[in-house]
Amino acid sequence: MSTTAPSTGKRAATRELILEHAYELARREGLEGLSIGALAQDVGMSKSGVFAHFGSREDLQLAVLEAGQLRFLQRVKWPALKLPRGLPRVRAIVANWVEWGYEYRSGCVLLTAASEYDGREGVLHDTVTRQQAGWREEMCRAIGHAVENGELGTDTDPSQLAFEIYALMLALHHDAGLFGFDEARRHTLVAFERLIASYSPEPGRRTAP
Repeated sequence: MSTTAPSTGKRAATRELILEHAYELARREGLEGLSIGALAQDVGMSKSGVFAHFGSREDLQLAVLEAGQLRFLQRVKWPALKLPRGLPRVRAIVANWVEWGYEYRSGCVLLTAASEYDGREGVLHDTVTRQQAGWREEMCRAIGHAVENGELGTDTDPSQLAFEIYALMLALHHDAGLFGFDEARRHTLVAFERLIASYSPEPGRRTAP
């Protein structure tokens, strides 16, 4: 009887266990604070055991970034796809994004990585940039559908509105840590509604950019 499948399954499970612990460590310390030694101790393995699953510290950091992106899409984007294209989907994305901020108020790997690698060169910088650009494109697409539906003004610049929404999310994370999440969420949602109103197609409600 072949033992390949069970062995492979055990290896995959061990890799996922390591990645789960690495993700939690990166939330607290950032990707640059990800220590193979601390991680190995956390999961009860040797350093060489961790390296057997991730060939280098950089490979581990990249895997954590990919895991963070997948979790973000699972919590923020994919549930919103159940709603009709246009403003309902944009609102759902923002609402889910705010709740993501609550769940990860003690540390968001994706947000921390953006500040860790924005001034660097290399594969980690390129991966962070690609992830952030991809999400911005997703937001622009959702906003574009709202414009096509007539729910936002025809002169709406999706990239500008996506930028402004992202700015609100940065403010959410900033204030949540200093003043508490409930107040930060309230301010964020009120600001979002005012922002959307400023892009309304209704006469007299448009605000010049």
